[in-house]
Amino acid sequence: MEMKNMTLEVFCATTASNEPAPGGGSVAALAGALAAALAEMVAQLTIGKKGYEEAADEMKAIIPEAAALRAELLDEITRDSTSFNAYMEAMTLPKDTDEQKEVRRSAMQEALKKAAEVPLHVAVTAAKIMPMAATMVKKGNANAVTDGMVAAMMTRTAVLGALLNVKINLGSIKDEAYVADMKAKIHEIETAIIRDEAAVLAASPLK
Repeated sequence: MEMKNMTLEVFCATTASNEPAPGGGSVAALAGALAAALAEMVAQLTIGKKGYEEAADEMKAIIPEAAALRAELLDEITRDSTSFNAYMEAMTLPKDTDEQKEVRRSAMQEALKKAAEVPLHVAVTAAKIMPMAATMVKKGNANAVTDGMVAAMMTRTAVLGALLNVKINLGSIKDEAYVADMKAKIHEIETAIIRDEAAVLAASPLK
């Protein structure tokens, strides 16, 4: 069964088992999907409510965007879990000759890069939810402000959790230029998401 189609109980039980997947990367993607769902919910609860007429068009525009991100991140749950498979397969390649060893080494390195790029994509995708969460907290139905705040916190968790998986893969990649470029991207994304979450929570009327 595809992970996104599991019941919550089965997904949690499988995560808790000694199986390697789903793990932190898949849970990070799920956190992002839930953040998007919360943004959708607050938007739905705002449209048509008295006193929020001016925000209606913005809320209507956010709903399909959040829905698309939710769907994409749900797909990333499985993609993250299988992204390391190519590396495991590369490890099984023959290594009897120098030529075979080089082919194996190259395949392993390329697989590691791909394994790093999957959670990076999760982080970049999930980060797109933070502006939506900000809108929900600032302009959404005040009765659902905590849902907007949780969306912001879940977004931060999704982004930072995914980036941890990028970092652990970078530790085994020998391409120094590639690693430096990825580390720069990670730093930029981390800095922005931490700053933006703080701003959203600061904008909340709950202190």
